[in-house]
Amino acid sequence: MRLIFMLLMGLVLLGGCDRQKPPERQGTAPVAEQGPKKGLDRSHAKKPAPDIVIKDGDGEDTALSEFKGAPLLVNLWASWCVPCVKELPTLDRLAARKGAPEIVALSQDMAPLASVSAFLADHGITTLKTYQDTEMAMTDKAGAPVLPTTLLYDSEGREVWRFIGDRDWTSAEAAKDLAEAK
Repeated sequence: MRLIFMLLMGLVLLGGCDRQKPPERQGTAPVAEQGPKKGLDRSHAKKPAPDIVIKDGDGEDTALSEFKGAPLLVNLWASWCVPCVKELPTLDRLAARKGAPEIVALSQDMAPLASVSAFLADHGITTLKTYQDTEMAMTDKAGAPVLPTTLLYDSEGREVWRFIGDRDWTSAEAAKDLAEAK
């Protein structure tokens, strides 16, 4: 028994000899585990909505600026993003409510538009319209590196806040935050 213990300890010690010095960090890029914090972020308030073109459910080009004139909630999501899929039904229920802001659930999927529409239908999403941004222009120009991210714009097209991560969009807290857009 003692011999086995000694052999095991020897293997452990030899295994430790092969360790190399961890690579030094370069530059000031954020560490992945630090990333953006989930929750409400007002650091981009008053910035205008990016001037981008997206595809609507018919495959037609639609400028984001066409939604100006009323509060707009833009949700960046993808079918492979579990938290995105989790929150889609709450966005769908919100879209059905009287007085809710216009909602653009903007798929970041690169698959054909028909597959995005089919995905929404398969998940019982009936009120939200299909929109797609295969170039991820919104993600890039709005500086939203995490999915899901949802941005609220006022009727002038200026950002009020963004919510990073998934959320129950039918909750009382969400309603209070949404009321900030005019």
